[in-house]
Amino acid sequence: MPIAATSTYNTDVFGLTRRINRFILEMALSQSSGVSQTNSFDLVRAQTYIQAVRSYLAWVIGQPALDLPETGPTSISLPAAPVIPVMENDSTYDLCIMMELARDELVNSQSSRLSSNMIAFDSDRLIAIMDKADSLILSYITVIDPLDQPETSPMSAVTGPGNRGV
Repeated sequence: MPIAATSTYNTDVFGLTRRINRFILEMALSQSSGVSQTNSFDLVRAQTYIQAVRSYLAWVIGQPALDLPETGPTSISLPAAPVIPVMENDSTYDLCIMMELARDELVNSQSSRLSSNMIAFDSDRLIAIMDKADSLILSYITVIDPLDQPETSPMSAVTGPGNRGV
């Protein structure tokens, strides 16, 4: 996998990165991650996460580029990239990897050096990855899941429950 940058100069890249990281964790810790069947409620969540990335990106590119002569470029430390565990559900794992690719392409992009907004090529790249994730859900997961894999399951530890209260 590509190595994620540890900082950005772009406040909008920072916002997208935080959201994508959270969505990766949500999918990795989902109930579906421990079995070959992707539950309908986890599919809806994954589709919602993909749509949230699309909506945030649309908001970003719909805003004017900001003239920030006194504050840009300022380095912003990115949160640590979540480690994607090996999981039983290949489809959930594939979705996590696509989100990871989207994040890593974004934080290593030319847009990451802007103070705000996105270069069209970088936003198009992010949209293409979200399109592929949507296609995986609609053309593969909803068509083929669950798979009966009695000889190879279970092959990994359960990823565990989500975070407990504060």
